[in-house]
Amino acid sequence: MAKRKSGLNVHGIILLDKRLGVSSNKALQEVRRLFNANKAGHTGSLDPLATGLLPLCFGEATKVSALMLDDDKRYQVIAQLGVMTDTGDAEGQVIESKPVPELSRSDIQLCLEKFKGEIDQVPPMYSALKHNGKKLYELAREGQIVDRKARRITIYELELLGFNDSKSDFSNQLMLDVSCSKGTYIRSLVEDIGHQLGCGATVTQLRRVAAGKFTIDQTYTLEQLTVMSESELYKALIKVDKPLEGFPLVMLSDEQAKAINYGQSIAFDRSLIQEPILEPALVRMYQDEAFLGLGEMGLDGRIAPKKLFNMTTIVD
Repeated sequence: MAKRKSGLNVHGIILLDKRLGVSSNKALQEVRRLFNANKAGHTGSLDPLATGLLPLCFGEATKVSALMLDDDKRYQVIAQLGVMTDTGDAEGQVIESKPVPELSRSDIQLCLEKFKGEIDQVPPMYSALKHNGKKLYELAREGQIVDRKARRITIYELELLGFNDSKSDFSNQLMLDVSCSKGTYIRSLVEDIGHQLGCGATVTQLRRVAAGKFTIDQTYTLEQLTVMSESELYKALIKVDKPLEGFPLVMLSDEQAKAINYGQSIAFDRSLIQEPILEPALVRMYQDEAFLGLGEMGLDGRIAPKKLFNMTTIVD
């Protein structure tokens, strides 16, 4: 007989303000224990050096975590000019130092303009991307460097928040606000900016302040969660379908919902959808107020179930 799980079927999303110095997985496990949740996952790792918004998914919410990985992100970062490390951040070993040229805010602004919009970015060696089945950071720790293919990313906004020149106490540091597409490595962006300025650069502080529709002001610290009662913890959970609000909504009849739950496709009147669908697209399916899951609607109006959710134990 299989061993019965001792945890609870908790379903929902917690927005954690991850603290400095812990891995995303350790942060997840700490919060998971507070909920005693059977199933949990996070969306988009933050390095131990990084702090800020880390969505944690429990139970059925883990089914939307892959979709949340595609969300745009926003970061605030401090970059140290004149220093380059093997990891691209302050946790690594310094591999080169260069004098920082005399720079004005105008010089820096002109440099930043070159990185806005669609650009090609080479991922760092210290990343979880794989090469021949092995993670790049594992190869890097063995002293290996392999060629990485540049990837197309988008920098939507790149704002200079501050610049401490060589006369300040925190000399030659840039403070940047970055809004970017999925797949962007801020460490690589900072290194590329440093090279463009002629002196190199590395990340000393990094904070994620937005991901998709969620922002840092919606987060809880571990300390805040730890002192909450059980009912307060459940109230802090965001509903499973919240990250999916960008998909068109369809309301199903009892008969249609029953067919969908049996894995059958159904006919649907496309005129009942406010958003025009010009190609096969994912839609959110509801029966009354109950969220059923995601379906794919074809141009013929038929909806096929793609990802169904068992909402019977969802915590609201």
